[in-house]
Amino acid sequence: MSTTTIYETPKSDLANEGGPAIPLSKAEILFSFQGRIGRFEYWMVSLGIFATFMAAIFIASALDVSDAALGLLFIALYVPVIWVSLAVQAKRWHDRDKSAWWILISLIAIVGPIWVFIENGCLSGTDGPNRFGLRTNSR
Repeated sequence: MSTTTIYETPKSDLANEGGPAIPLSKAEILFSFQGRIGRFEYWMVSLGIFATFMAAIFIASALDVSDAALGLLFIALYVPVIWVSLAVQAKRWHDRDKSAWWILISLIAIVGPIWVFIENGCLSGTDGPNRFGLRTNSR
């Protein structure tokens, strides 16, 4: 009989340390807060978000959209972009073997965004498994 209680923290399943990592799907990369991603995926999603906003600005200016419609367009884009940005950042912090709560460091003026850029954009993640699972790629 097991002596596990409901108050114990869940244990990570690292029994498959030597096996291949199962890559995350595009939906998991964009919307899930679980797992780890490398710098390549982080930068590709960041560039995708930037390109989406630039395309929206270009299309809105080409169509001569009213200010009210433009405001609604950006509100409609902003909510999913925030979710995707937080999910990708959480997985990137996990790859650095840090809690996703480190996202909050970006709220510190000037120093926070610089710290996030260096940690998530420039430094590599931990090699092999960590407490957040296996790395899904080698980039």
